[in-house]
Amino acid sequence: MSEKEFSLTELNKPKDWTNLTVMAKKHVPIIEAPEKVKAKEAFAVRVKVGGIHGVEHPNTLGHWINWVELYAGERLVSRVNFAPEMCDGYFVNLNVTLNEAATLRARAFCNLHGIWEGKEKTVIVE
Repeated sequence: MSEKEFSLTELNKPKDWTNLTVMAKKHVPIIEAPEKVKAKEAFAVRVKVGGIHGVEHPNTLGHWINWVELYAGERLVSRVNFAPEMCDGYFVNLNVTLNEAATLRARAFCNLHGIWEGKEKTVIVE
């Protein structure tokens, strides 16, 4: 991103994870997953949008998170849609199975502030 706080036409991804803006704290998806898993055995992955340092994303008819996607490398694992005012927080729990090591990535789409991507999480498969 340039000097703007967010972009509607480009992927938004924080460059400095030690000094996040309020905008980033409520928009970036955070992945929780184990560092190592067994091949072909399901494991839990949780993706939560925002909430960093208690800064939650709004959930109103005018401002909400429309969807969250989880990728393993470039492959889409899942996409979950949210409806405004109908969800209590933006998180999803998924069971994922990998055959080989992968880098998990999550993206979220805010109806007002575009697409945001969080930190990648590498999962080693034994």
